[in-house]
Amino acid sequence: YSPDLLSYVVSILYPDVGSDEMRLFKRRQALHRQLLLPLDRPLIRLSNAMSSGANSSFAKKLMDVHKALKSSGVKGGKQSLVKGTYCYFHYMQDRFDDAGWGCAYRSLQTIISWFVLNNYTNRKIPGHREIQQTLVSIGDKPATFLGSKQWIGAIEISFILDTLLDISSKVITFNSGAEIPTKAREIAHHFETQGTPIMIGGGVLAYTLLGIDYNESTGECAFLILDPHYTEGEDIDKICAGTWVGWKRLGDNAAAGGDLFVKTAFYNFLCPQRPNTV
Repeated sequence: YSPDLLSYVVSILYPDVGSDEMRLFKRRQALHRQLLLPLDRPLIRLSNAMSSGANSSFAKKLMDVHKALKSSGVKGGKQSLVKGTYCYFHYMQDRFDDAGWGCAYRSLQTIISWFVLNNYTNRKIPGHREIQQTLVSIGDKPATFLGSKQWIGAIEISFILDTLLDISSKVITFNSGAEIPTKAREIAHHFETQGTPIMIGGGVLAYTLLGIDYNESTGECAFLILDPHYTEGEDIDKICAGTWVGWKRLGDNAAAGGDLFVKTAFYNFLCPQRPNTV
């Protein structure tokens, strides 16, 4: 193991418990204390091991695409960003055509990738059909929803996170897109304390929010948007040039055209809560 907070490699022998990481919880908790590691995040789970194999869900996909960006342009602002690694999921990946209806599904996949890559879960990324089946199974959707091209929103995503990952979420609501900058402080607090990607649902489009640059004195702010509507290959230069990931402000256009935040639309910002565990 090589936790970022340590300057050396640690070798740990665990008993064979299969895939049930929680059976080793007390052992890990004691080791965290011995190594002076924080007790609120998984750093020495089996899935943290240096020899751990790559998850096939992320093969040939891009990670942490926002790191290729330049500054937001907010003068005197403080950046509060996603903490940890995520994978960029977007339209048309894995030879699955969801253009026009799958943006929230892709945002959900990006969020789940954060929990997988940061070792809070070892499950695979659910596909569109599994997402739909889960919503049918819990009684949120009728059987006819399975196999359809119907949209989902922030509330459905909260159900999926709760059902598949046992992750709770908070929702920040806005009566219009024009209100979004008024809660910049609350959004920054989420990234400072939770560090998880936020799903934005509003109007007919969904996006993923990776951070905010906010000047408390002036109120000036910019939002780090990851856009799931991108339909081409895994080309970081093209993604950045097309602002499929980029710093955006109120009044800016989305990468696909039209207002990013529609002033007359209602918005939900779904904020997944990071488990306080080892």
